[in-house]
Amino acid sequence: MVNIGIISDTHDDIVNLKSAIKIFNERKVSYVIHAGDYIFPGVVKEFRNFNGKLIGVLGNNDGEIPGLMKNFQEIGGELHGEFGHIEVDGLEIGIYHGTRSKLTESIVASQLYDLVVCGHTHIKRDEKRGNTLVLNPGCAHKDFPNIDGKIEKEATIIILDTSTRSYRFVRL
Repeated sequence: MVNIGIISDTHDDIVNLKSAIKIFNERKVSYVIHAGDYIFPGVVKEFRNFNGKLIGVLGNNDGEIPGLMKNFQEIGGELHGEFGHIEVDGLEIGIYHGTRSKLTESIVASQLYDLVVCGHTHIKRDEKRGNTLVLNPGCAHKDFPNIDGKIEKEATIIILDTSTRSYRFVRL
């Protein structure tokens, strides 16, 4: 059994990020998947306090790519560019920020992955399409507008248990 933490769109909210890392450590999460929009490379450095491995992709607001890459390397994490494909505990996982919704839906429709992790919309999503589970943790930044322009009052992350494939949203 492996616990995976899923987070996206931290948008440099260090206070919520520290809360998320504390929860990840308390729940004995081995990997955190970050679906992009760190904004500030210092966000990645906060994961020095995480007792597992950070795996991430770039979001549409991640302009400081050299700084992000450097910080991922310093903490022993993996930054996969715009799209990542990893395997954890027998699960094939596709990771894409979700900037282009048609591409997100094509990745899901491909049925190549047991799990597709995305972000971008700041709206929570948990949907089973064929054999593929689609998870979007919503926005980890509090009081941030979603793709529809509504202010999201609830910052959330996801904890996934790979053995049961069960998951839950956790409020920050």
